[in-house]
Order: sequence, then structure tokens, then C-alpha cells
Amino acid sequence: MVGRRLSLLRRRKKEGPGTTPAQHPEEVEQFQPLQEDPGQNRTQEQDCARGHFHRADQRVRKSMGIQRRKTRTSPTKVMAQPDPTPTELKADPDVGTASIDGRANCDTAVTDHVTNSNTALPELTMEADGAGTEGIADADSIPVEYLPDAPSLDALGERVVSAQVPAVVRSIHQWLTSTMSAGHVLDKTLLALTEAHPVDVAITLLRCAPSCDRAAATMWRTIASSGRTLQKVLPTLLGVMEDWPWYYTRTSDGDNTAIFALAATLALWMIVQEPQCPGPLMDYSPHLLVALLFQIFISTEQMSEEVDNFWRGCQEQHDLPTNPNRFAVLTMKALLRCLHCEDVVNSVENNRGWVRLLNARSRRYAAALLAREMRRVSSPLCSRITLHLLELLRREEPCWDLPAMAFLVEVLDCLDTRECGDRVLEILSRNLGSTNKKWRQLALRVLVALSQDPEMAKSIWSLNERLVQLLGDADRDVVWMTLSVLDNVLWSSLWTQRHKRVRSKDPLIPTPTGLQLAEALRPLFDHDDSSVREGSIVIFTLLMKLMERVGKRPLKPHVCLSLLPLYFHRYDENLVVKKASQKALLAVTRFLKRRDLGRLVNTEEPWKFAECLLKRDRSRVAKYMHQALPYLRSPQQPLREAAIKFMGIAGGYLRGQHKELQLIIDALQAMRDDRSPAVSNLALENINFVRAVQRAKAPPSRFQQLQDRLCRAWNSLPSLWGCVCCSCVES
Repeated sequence: MVGRRLSLLRRRKKEGPGTTPAQHPEEVEQFQPLQEDPGQNRTQEQDCARGHFHRADQRVRKSMGIQRRKTRTSPTKVMAQPDPTPTELKADPDVGTASIDGRANCDTAVTDHVTNSNTALPELTMEADGAGTEGIADADSIPVEYLPDAPSLDALGERVVSAQVPAVVRSIHQWLTSTMSAGHVLDKTLLALTEAHPVDVAITLLRCAPSCDRAAATMWRTIASSGRTLQKVLPTLLGVMEDWPWYYTRTSDGDNTAIFALAATLALWMIVQEPQCPGPLMDYSPHLLVALLFQIFISTEQMSEEVDNFWRGCQEQHDLPTNPNRFAVLTMKALLRCLHCEDVVNSVENNRGWVRLLNARSRRYAAALLAREMRRVSSPLCSRITLHLLELLRREEPCWDLPAMAFLVEVLDCLDTRECGDRVLEILSRNLGSTNKKWRQLALRVLVALSQDPEMAKSIWSLNERLVQLLGDADRDVVWMTLSVLDNVLWSSLWTQRHKRVRSKDPLIPTPTGLQLAEALRPLFDHDDSSVREGSIVIFTLLMKLMERVGKRPLKPHVCLSLLPLYFHRYDENLVVKKASQKALLAVTRFLKRRDLGRLVNTEEPWKFAECLLKRDRSRVAKYMHQALPYLRSPQQPLREAAIKFMGIAGGYLRGQHKELQLIIDALQAMRDDRSPAVSNLALENINFVRAVQRAKAPPSRFQQLQDRLCRAWNSLPSLWGCVCCSCVES
């Protein structure tokens, strides 16, 4: 009788629709579409069969003496106020098993699994009895695994409020941790909760599982399986990634525990491994790439003990790179592949750019390489990255390192300067005054590129005070780039004046600014770098042309002082500087209206220019002599020879001024040890000439000649008076 009933039970068990095959534990990591309750679509015939099966099962149990053991867990009492650290739910199923031995010819074992657990949440009374499953199988059948009851929003209904969300998230995570074969039971619950409370869900998950264990990875991938939930969660992850090394925020339950920025990066890495909805990643890709770039830079320099210990645990759990900066590079590569930028990853890899990003010395150039490759592949993406970088760099205390600025320099041409030019100049103005040389160099690189646009050149002139100050910088690159910016700006102003024929009473360059610029340019004529010498001479020539509208009188003293340096650089070894000096001399002679000097600029005997200059300005010969003394120590031999000849000519006009003549002799005496025989011989010749002038009697000056005439006339007055008196007596 019992055997016949057992056969009936087996047959009805196989025919019944309520049976569900056991899932393999590995299916937890896979994502399938959410499954509906199999009992919802049950037909009337299936319900009748299920009822017959249940009644037959009860009769078998009664005849065989099988009893069911039940264990209930009392729900947690509802508290009046929320607990800041809510207790986490632990699923505690109680499984009762009875083994019955039948007769001698019966080898069937009957097992009864009854699971009845009640899930309790803080501030929330929820009792969900698990569906009891009774299975009767023979020796060849596979035992069925039963899951403990999972938290469900269906049972909570409208009672789930913001303060309860963190507790629910922790309960889901703990339930998944304790259950090896969860499948996709909680997918719908987690997605609904995340869509309603994305910030609380993301922050709580980062807190309860910062190292992203198996259960947390499953939850992150479930969240990423829906484009709507991923779109809402990514801003929270981005905010955590941008704050190094900890991120502080308060969830709805009052928890304000710090979160590691690397925890959000680890969650992002889990999401991009199997991107199911790449749309939100596309939308937030500029912000995510910049945040990852920042983490690469900052984790290379700042690694506290707490961050190091945290990352060591993550590295052991997931077999990740040893250093966080390498992991950030790994995540950036995965994100670029999601964005279909495989060419960027490969090109940077071929140029060893990823390795150089990890080096503090070479990361600036690696960031520039990455920017160039991204601009080549996707200009719209680079434009969005640039706008985001501008917003970050506008902060009063920017936390972005130099490589971020280097990245901005490379993609700046993707911007529409008409819309964001003012923001760029605001950032650059602050960087120009930085004490860090690299910041000044990067800011000037941006200005060099922007100044080529005539519209931006007008706006850049508002930075003229800082640019004039940078002309005195000790760094050669800073000075050269400053000259390049000024050259572009002044040429743009000159083009506007001449070609557009703009007639305005306002000067193109204000007089105080022009005088400051002229004073700063003149010392650069003698700079060690030939490009700086050439640039300063060209800009000085432009400045004279632009200030003619204001008037020549304010600038005339500076122009007079530039005559002699420009004359000496007429002998410069660099042909570009030599040509620029020749043009500048012509402009100076026109400015001073000295046609006699202008005719001598292009002659084959340039020393005649110096002779004419000293002959016309004898009152300034001593000043010219003092101005020429430094050129005797010039590293260029042609300039030393020109200075020696000038000293000899000046000595001829200083006859009678023994102090100045002796100064010339002493200066030339030091030139006798020059490494060039031609220079030493020329110095000896001029020494002899100046000594001869020094020994010669000085010719009387005009004042002395007039004084002598008056004295002779006075001495002859008595004789003349006597002659007059005698003639009067005789008459």
C-alpha cells in the first residue's frame, strides 16, 4: 500500500507544475532577465493537481508517522527612534530531516525539508513565511536546495522610507553573502530600491562592502544591468572618486562613516568588466576619465597607511595590481574600451604612455600623449573633458596636479573660445602668478595657442601687467613664451590699426603700459638665448610703431638708450638677431628723426654709425662709454671687437677728461688676455691711442676761449682809456 502511494506521489511530483530544478551555485554570478513567480500563471487544472498531491502527501505522512518540525524566529520589536547603526538581518533557516526505513524490499528514503523563517528589519516588522517544500525522492533523485527567505519590497509595500533604505541594503548584502545559490531572486527588489533611493543604496553598499566581495559585486552588476539605475548611481560613485582619500557624506539613517575613494573605483571596475548598458557610461565618461586620471596622479604621491592597508586587502581578494595607481590605469583602459576607444589604448601602450603615467617625472608628457590620441579619435569627447577640467580648475583651491593642466593644453583647440574664453583667462591669470615654474610654463603654453586667434588676442591684453612681470623671470622658457604671446597680441593690434583702418582716439597701448614694456624689453637685448634677443628686439620695434599715436615724447628716452645695444647687435653672430637689429636701428633713426644715422645703418663700415653718433652727441659720450663697457665681456667675439673700437672712438672725444680715459684704459687692459689674438691685438692698439690722447694737452673749450677773450679785453682797457683822455686834452 505504501509502495503504491509512493509511486503515485513520484508520478504526481513529476507532473506537478510547482517543482523547480535546483540551480547551480555558479549561476549567482550570471545575469538573466528577472523571472516572475511561477505560481502566478498556474491554470485551474494545475491547481487541482497540486491539491491532490498535497492531500496524498498528508495521507502518506500520517500512515508512516512522519512529523514536521517547525522553528520560528521572533521578529525584532519595532523601535520608536531609528538606530544610527541598525542591526543586520541574519537568515537562520531551520531544516528538519527525518529518515524512515521501510520494509526489507523498500530502499526508498523519505526526506522532509521544512523551512520557515521570519525576516526582521530594524524599525520594520516583516514576517514572511517561506513556502514549505516537501520532496519525496528515491535513491536516484537529486536533492533540492532551499534558500532562506530573502528581503522583499513586495512585503514592505509603502512602508519603506528613506531611513530604512540602508538597513534593507545591508540585509540584502548579508543574505547574498550567506547564500551561495541566490540566483536572481533579489534583482527586482534591488533595482526598485536603487531607482527610488540611488544615493543611499550606493553609499551604503560602499560602506558595508568597501572591498567589493562576491555579494557586493553581484549587487553592483545587478544595478548596472538597468540603464535607469546606473544613470542614477554613477554621479554618486563619481563624487566619491573625486575626494581623496576619503569621502564623507551622511545617509538617511544618520551614518557619516568615511568611505575610501578607491572603493568607488573598485565598484566602477566591476561595472565596466561586463557593461550591459553602456549609455550611462558614455554620458559620464568625461567626468569618470578625469577622476581616474586624478587618482593615478594622487595615488602615486599620497598613500597613507590606512589606504595602503585597505588596498592590500582588496588586492589579495581580487588578485589586483599591487599599487592603486596601476589599478586606476587598468580601470581607465577598461572604460576606454567600453567607449570604443581601443585605438587610444593601443597607441598609448605602444608609446609606453601607460607606464609613464605612473612616473612622477614623466606623467606630464604621458598625459599630453593621452590627450593627443583621444583628440585624434574623438574630438567631441575631448571637448567635454576640457570643459569639465575648466570647471575643476576654477576652484579656489584646485586639487589637480600639473599633468591635468598638461592634458588641458593638448585638447584646448577642441573648445569654442567665444563661449569659454573668459573662464580660460581667469584660470590662466591665477597660474601666471604662481611660484611654481611649471604652472607658469603651462599657462603660457595655453596663451601662446590662444593668442593666435585675433579675437582672443584682445582679451589676452588684459593680462599685460602679469606678462610684463614675467619678462624678468629667470627661466628662459617662461621669457620666450611671454615674448611669443606679446608678439601675437601686438601684431594683432597693428593689423587692426593698419588693415582695418580703425580710427579711434583711444591709444592701442596705454602710455604707462608701453613705458613699462619698453623698460622690461631693453635688458633682453643682451640675453644669452638668441631667440629671446630676437623676440625682444622685434617687439620693441612694434612698440615704437604702436605708440606713435600717443606721442613720441614719453618713449624717446627709452629709444635713445636702445641705440647703442642695437648697434652692437648689428655684429651679432646669429643672423636672425643681426637682421632684427638692423631693422630696429632703422626704426629708431626714423623715430628720432636722425637721417644722418639712418644712412649709415646699412653701410659696409658699421663703425661709422658709432662715430657719427658720438660726434653729434658729445655731451653724452661719457654715458655711451659706460653703457658700452659690458660688451667688452660678451661671449661673442664680434661684439667684443666692436666694443673695443667704440672705446677708442669715444676716447678721442674725451680729451681732457682723465678719469674717463683712465677707465677706458683699465677696461682695455683686461682685454689683452683675451683668448682671441685678434681681440687682444686690437685692445693693445686702442690702449696706445687712448694713452696718447691722455698725454696730449686738451684743447680749450668754447667757454675757456670766451673767457680768455674777455680777460684780454679787460687787460687792454686802461691803455685805451688813457688814449681817450689824451685826445680830449689836446682838443
